[in-house]
Amino acid sequence: MGSVQSLSPLLGGVAGEYFVAAELSARGYIASITLRNTKGMDILCSSGNATKTIGIQVKTNKSHKRNWMLNQKAEDYFADNLFYVFVNLNDGQKPPDYFIVPSKVVAAYVKETNQAWLKTPGRKGQAHIESTIRRFSDEEEKFIGRWDLLGLET
Repeated sequence: MGSVQSLSPLLGGVAGEYFVAAELSARGYIASITLRNTKGMDILCSSGNATKTIGIQVKTNKSHKRNWMLNQKAEDYFADNLFYVFVNLNDGQKPPDYFIVPSKVVAAYVKETNQAWLKTPGRKGQAHIESTIRRFSDEEEKFIGRWDLLGLET
């Protein structure tokens, strides 16, 4: 049997989606993993009585580090009913950690940190060049286990 570290990025992402769907189901929500070509939404989730529905974008990190890679689209892709669940698989050494973050928070964070990075000189004093890569980080663990932010309690 392979280790978490040997998972391809694709399988690591799929594992994260299934872990999140299982966690949501265990909390009494209705969670459905979307097809791979569904734009910007990995899981469609409803309250137990199906009165409220949200979309979830899952980003998975195989390690224990509290940062995840995104793309430039994250700056402008947000809605009141769209959330990110960032997953740490913790190198397979312990159960996953989940960081639940409203998409508006993610959009503001990645835009602000990218602008700050562009204004900061590189190692040799050169200007940084614009990239499509963005990062979200929660080193302070403000969003760990914050399932309540989804607003699905009935």
